Amino acid sequence: MSAHCCHPEPPRNHIPAGYRRALWIALAVNALMFAVEIGAGVRAGSVSLLADAIDFFGDAANYALSLAVLSLGLAWRSGAALIKAASMLAFGVLVLGRAAWSALQGVPPEAVTMGVVGALALAANVGVALLLYAYRDGDANMRSVWLCTRNDALGNLAVLAAALGVFGTGTAWPDLAVAAVMAALAISAGWTVARQARRELATHAAAQH
Repeated sequence: MSAHCCHPEPPRNHIPAGYRRALWIALAVNALMFAVEIGAGVRAGSVSLLADAIDFFGDAANYALSLAVLSLGLAWRSGAALIKAASMLAFGVLVLGRAAWSALQGVPPEAVTMGVVGALALAANVGVALLLYAYRDGDANMRSVWLCTRNDALGNLAVLAAALGVFGTGTAWPDLAVAAVMAALAISAGWTVARQARRELATHAAAQH
């Protein structure tokens, strides 16, 4: 709340200095972590790691889309935000389906691999989050980027907790529970971004008449 009190909100068509460079760094980090986590998730048999890997891939694509529309008008950026909101919603549904399938298999994942890769992913996402924190209150496109990054860091903490749970119980349920939480975060963020983007598009359309 203090951020809103102390700093006026920038114009919706204003692109802060340094934002483009931050997006390029975030894109590179997410693409690299996708490759690392998809391999580790398959090897460990972890749904939460696979979910995080898919999320890294989606974020890399979203950062690329944000860069593509960064210099365009508000309508284009809000439209891009709607696409990203749809991807977050789809990610959530996909993870829930994968978790349900794994629950039927009942095979616990490899806890050590989950923990090591989860810690690496957390470090990567915290670094990206620090880069993007200053831009969290921009338009729907900027907000979607921030929410994706925030959810990633929270998801990594949850993966670490799942690794401890799997190690302690010898069952797959901690991994599946974390995957379900990550899916819920993605769905919630998707709805938030979609609502803001639709409001911006409606305001833009009204201003054109």
